Amino acid sequence: MTRLAGAIDGVIGVDTHRDTLAAAATDPVGGLLAQTSVSADAVGYRRLLDFARAQVPGRRCWAVEGAGSYGAGLAAFLQAQGERVVEVGRPKRPPRRTGAKSDALDAVRAAREALTHDHPLAPRRRGDREALRVLLATRHSACVAKVSAINQLKALIVGAPEELRAELRGLATKRQVVRCVRLRARPARSLEHRMTVRALRSTAQRIQLLATEAAELGDELERLVAAIAPWLLELPGVGPISAAQVLVSWSYAGRLRSEAAFAALAGANPIPASSGQVTRHRLNRSGDRQLNRALHTVVVARLRDDPATRAYAARRTSEGKSARDIRRCLKRAVARQLFKLLERCDRPGVEVVTL
Repeated sequence: MTRLAGAIDGVIGVDTHRDTLAAAATDPVGGLLAQTSVSADAVGYRRLLDFARAQVPGRRCWAVEGAGSYGAGLAAFLQAQGERVVEVGRPKRPPRRTGAKSDALDAVRAAREALTHDHPLAPRRRGDREALRVLLATRHSACVAKVSAINQLKALIVGAPEELRAELRGLATKRQVVRCVRLRARPARSLEHRMTVRALRSTAQRIQLLATEAAELGDELERLVAAIAPWLLELPGVGPISAAQVLVSWSYAGRLRSEAAFAALAGANPIPASSGQVTRHRLNRSGDRQLNRALHTVVVARLRDDPATRAYAARRTSEGKSARDIRRCLKRAVARQLFKLLERCDRPGVEVVTL
């Protein structure tokens, strides 16, 4: 998308919440025309569209906060009606020096912020990529809960009665989990011993259940990726989880204007950090951190298994580059490669090319 100023007759900014939507219509230079508030449901969406048609009957654009969460339903409804929708970020601090904040003020800020962007960002599409997103989020939650349960199991073993601790402390984590699942309380033991066995067994069973859940979700993700973009899985270092995250963040062809924008979204673009006679760049710690982690995983796998990547790393090391700088350069190169392939292969009638 190009800059909105000069290309539209007005903007409708929307501040989204779970139950309500606050909207403000502005003219092409950000002047306030009217405001309203509706319920966050199908009836409210229709009322909001009628409000926009009355206030900005010509060329208009919608600036929706949280188009991937509370504003997802509104964004999908508007796109189905042929409306132009862009996504704006939520403010991290009050937008006014006085600290004044309200839903109405946030709606006006959203509209004016969309007018200032050189390249407004369109919301992600739903459908198969939303299916990938919900599976990724659920699998991530299961993995985090599994790590938490393993830490709890380790802590229980450290504080367990000496007989139990001596039996379990020298084993690897997987064997500790299996052994704890098989533990049985004996009536002759003390209350502390019996309850510790109960806690160890319950925690180990939870770990096994979460591991099974994560594995099943990973298999489902692999099937979906193979159906949507099977060529992604043929690229060096790209597994089903990384491929799914790339598809979710990229969303569809044309959403991002260039491979540089995709790299910026992933936080893989170099940030100038020069001063005086020192010319250098640093890592970007912004952007979509889940996408950044997927690119990092691809780079680590290629550094381990891909001869071309290993040769590149050796050459840059001889030039004085640090390991961190080499990974940054590789992440930028991977972002460029993936974006070009995604844009090319998502268009009908274009032959799929793999590397």
